[in-house]
Amino acid sequence: MNIEQRVTELHQLLHQYNYEYHVQDNPSVPDSEYDKLLHELIDIEREHPELKTDDSPTVRVGGTPVSAFEKVDHDTPMLSLGNAFSEEDLLAFDKRVKAEVGEVEYMVELKIDGLAVSLKYVDGVFVQGLTRGDGTTGENITQNLKTIHAIPLTLSVPLTFEVRGEAYMPRKSFLALNAYREKVGEQLAANPRNAAAGSLRQLDSKLTAKRKLDIFLYSVNDLRELNAQSQSEALDKLDEIGFKTNHERKLCRNMEEVFEYIKYWTEKRNDLAYDIDGIVIKVNDLSKQDELGFTAKSPKWAIAYKFPAEEVITTLNDIELSIGRTGVVTPTAILEPVKVAGTTVGRASLHNEDLIREKDIRIGDSVVIRKAGEIIPEVVRVVLDRRPEGTKPYHMPEICPSCGHELVRIEGEVALRCINPKCDAKLVEGVIHFVSRTAMNIDGLGERIVEVLYNEDIINDVADLYTLERERLLTLERMGEKKVDKLLAAIEASKTNSLERLLFGLGIRHLGAKASMVLAREFGTMDNLKNATVETLTQIDDIGEKMAQSLVTYLHNEDIINLLEKLEQYGVNMRYTGFTKDDIEIHPVFGEKTIVLTGKLTIMSRSEATKALTNLGAKVTSSVTKKTDIVIAGSDAGSKKEKADSLGIPVWTEQMMVDALRN
Repeated sequence: MNIEQRVTELHQLLHQYNYEYHVQDNPSVPDSEYDKLLHELIDIEREHPELKTDDSPTVRVGGTPVSAFEKVDHDTPMLSLGNAFSEEDLLAFDKRVKAEVGEVEYMVELKIDGLAVSLKYVDGVFVQGLTRGDGTTGENITQNLKTIHAIPLTLSVPLTFEVRGEAYMPRKSFLALNAYREKVGEQLAANPRNAAAGSLRQLDSKLTAKRKLDIFLYSVNDLRELNAQSQSEALDKLDEIGFKTNHERKLCRNMEEVFEYIKYWTEKRNDLAYDIDGIVIKVNDLSKQDELGFTAKSPKWAIAYKFPAEEVITTLNDIELSIGRTGVVTPTAILEPVKVAGTTVGRASLHNEDLIREKDIRIGDSVVIRKAGEIIPEVVRVVLDRRPEGTKPYHMPEICPSCGHELVRIEGEVALRCINPKCDAKLVEGVIHFVSRTAMNIDGLGERIVEVLYNEDIINDVADLYTLERERLLTLERMGEKKVDKLLAAIEASKTNSLERLLFGLGIRHLGAKASMVLAREFGTMDNLKNATVETLTQIDDIGEKMAQSLVTYLHNEDIINLLEKLEQYGVNMRYTGFTKDDIEIHPVFGEKTIVLTGKLTIMSRSEATKALTNLGAKVTSSVTKKTDIVIAGSDAGSKKEKADSLGIPVWTEQMMVDALRN
């Protein structure tokens, strides 16, 4: 047997033994045999580096450290699930589902407390792994994910698709990690979830390999790739081709069975070898999932039930006030630090004065706190029988703690608000929002630097960002030449942003990113928008009267008029530079059409096709309905194509779409 044949044989044996041990939990050889073969392969690859491949079993021990993680767009967004905290929430979800699609079965699965990841395979080979990130863009952590033995590097079938799951740290690995950290005098990890997230973001994958992470896969971005008709069938097929799924799942015929499952795992969750923070309930039938579709943030066919939060008692030492960019005064409880759900909590939001009055929260009280959704600390109630003598009801101040201006409560709102346009706290928060990634996207201007610039009287508003001088920035602490040059380049680049980014960045009350895009596309320039009336604005889809009134009031404010003039003077673009209605009208095929993509696309990625169609005025949706104009079907198209045929909707091939795009 020559060396190439031996390498191939070692690959096959090691992949097989790895699968038996980490996925099937049924090893056929002792660990010593696996280790002997792995070291043989490592020695061969050291002497013959040309024989090492990307799917070699040796990559699981970690590779060369990277300097940073690359940002990569997901082919399809990784949406988050809506949350339910009670049986009433789940019954409401069930009612909504049945109102749209009739009777359903639910696939119910454990919600693993880890880090959501996406794995891409090409012809059955693992080529890329991403974090969820913001749902649209994630970080490329491929090398770190390869160290997780339960992730197959090659599949038993040559599929090209994207599979999603939850990477986690088993309790055994977590205890071992903290035992090591305690031994060497390092800070202990707070909980397995944080430890898993930190492990997957190590720049040196050898460190990740030592953490012994695991994974459960639960979905494919297009389940038709598996020729599955249901979530339960899709999970079974993932098992068949080499993935590790969680076998504690159950198919439930009704909500009564769902409640039984939840009750069982609420009581038994601590018996598992890993942490869970809830239960995921999904409509099992994939065609009904398609029919239900999505909201902007989450699928309408699934929901996550979160376990009741752990509650603890601590002392409320003080109430601190902060001023947001819109002037809202938010009270925050300053607590005696206490551990809740695995992390130490010293602060909790009190939201507004009405909540403080309703719960009669006083400084010095013993209070019950918990993490809402096991994430955000909140004060649940006061322990009245522990209240110290002499405490007084808390009253919000009448003047702004930042600028001294009178605070007001606008009719119909519960929040107190500072309406002084020159309030220091508002200005700082406003700048932080202006430079954020979803607004003007000025990389390198974090919260700390913005505060320093303001405190040093270098900036007083967002327009001053465009007057920053290199020499002055270099005098600031921790601002070296490379950092300053990169920041100034990002500021310069932001001048060319399209109008919708500027609109959103200005932080106009009630105006979000979507509405900013709608308005920028509709009016084209800032001057046109300044001249718009409330009546004109409310005739536009997605623009309500409250939003229109807020925008008109804002743009007619003398300080804002001066601010916009300064921004324009400094070269900031005031025009919409994206696709307009005129661009759309020149395309005779896709303009104003509702289009559904289904099956596996091979010429373009799904995200590329969606972007191309949207830029030509099409509306790309996930569900086939009577309003659908065209269904574009790739290979292995399933029920969406069948539904289109039954409704008489034209079904195109991918090549037909590409030809039309080129014409």
